[in-house]
Amino acid sequence: MTDSGGMTTKTMASTKLSVNLNKIALLRNARGADFPNVLKFAKLCVDSGTHGLTIHPRPDQRHATYQDVRVLSEYTDTLDDVEFNIEGYPTEDFLDVVIRARPDQCTLVPDAPDQITSDHGWDVATNMEQLQTVISRLKSHDIRTSIFLDPDPDLVTGAAQTGTDRIELYTEDYVKSFGTERQEQVFELYRETAEAAQREGLGVNAGHDLNQENLALFLTIPDILEVSIGHALTVESLLEGFETTVRNYVKIVESS
Repeated sequence: MTDSGGMTTKTMASTKLSVNLNKIALLRNARGADFPNVLKFAKLCVDSGTHGLTIHPRPDQRHATYQDVRVLSEYTDTLDDVEFNIEGYPTEDFLDVVIRARPDQCTLVPDAPDQITSDHGWDVATNMEQLQTVISRLKSHDIRTSIFLDPDPDLVTGAAQTGTDRIELYTEDYVKSFGTERQEQVFELYRETAEAAQREGLGVNAGHDLNQENLALFLTIPDILEVSIGHALTVESLLEGFETTVRNYVKIVESS
């Protein structure tokens, strides 16, 4: 297991790339066979220099499945320098799967069961008791925790009170504003939220729709520990090739 993501780790660590394999799983499920094979693509990611692997099994398992969790957990257990991150809404079934897998990190997201993709962070005040209970349970099994958070410095104190180790900044608004007149204002909000979290001793991750065009600017925010990227990476790989695309992202985060 890795460190909790507090201030000491945050200031010593460079940004890590965690590749989300959900879209690979979605392609596999579309034909009802094991092609493309998720483990094979996980290995391609590792061979191409990625620092972590992410999957987000939803209750209907329409892309990543609980079987994928088991397979990737067994694989990453053999690796010393690649982290395994499992995202999801904390249902009892999900938590049981995560605790059995013992990933390096569990990222909690406030998704409804029928949600197409994540589209907001936690309302930490409303969900404080639930988050505190779930996070305490995960940490009792030595699993680092992170919670999805919108870019709002006022949410950070509540996030810290949940007991989480990290936050993951939900970056869709940054992506939508990129290249527009809103970019500077929106970017500043993310920077302020990250700094507020770091002052509280929280590590800061980020993810959602980040791509090769907008990632470098986002990483000028100091001490982003991890970016989780899946959809854009998969789409870009249709043009560039999967391994080339992963290597391109690794270069971006390692030069940040």
